[in-house]
Amino acid sequence: MRHGKKVNHLGRKTAHRKSMLANMACSLIEHKRINTTVAKAKALKQFVEPMITKSKTDTTHNRRIVYARLRQKEAVAELFRDVATKVGDRPGGYTRIIKLGNRLGDNADMAMIELVDFNEIYNAGKGTKKKTTRRSRRGSTAKPAAAPAAETKATKEEE
Repeated sequence: MRHGKKVNHLGRKTAHRKSMLANMACSLIEHKRINTTVAKAKALKQFVEPMITKSKTDTTHNRRIVYARLRQKEAVAELFRDVATKVGDRPGGYTRIIKLGNRLGDNADMAMIELVDFNEIYNAGKGTKKKTTRRSRRGSTAKPAAAPAAETKATKEEE
């Protein structure tokens, strides 16, 4: 039974797994999308999303926490400078995993993991649109009120 075992070990010891995830996270921050296996992409999503949330508030404490996990100064700087400004209003879900099929050599399930706000294809028309509130039609009498106003104008012109 696997009660309480939430971490996917990915066939590696703890130090190797943490280093691999840190390197993959730095590559994801630098290139905005990487190809990997589905299991590693899911593990990377759990690893990188809390750090992106931390980067939304730029404090020395948050920078040190993120640097302790990423271990690359350039990646931390880019995360707090570029990525944090782009995802500032998003409440979560900063990454997207797209399955690509199986790898030719060993038939492993492959996936592409990318930062959501940096994909120009999906966000082509969504960047400038502002959210509007939707109102109910129940209490609104705009159409019937407009018709009598037009009729009164026509009757005044006839007189």
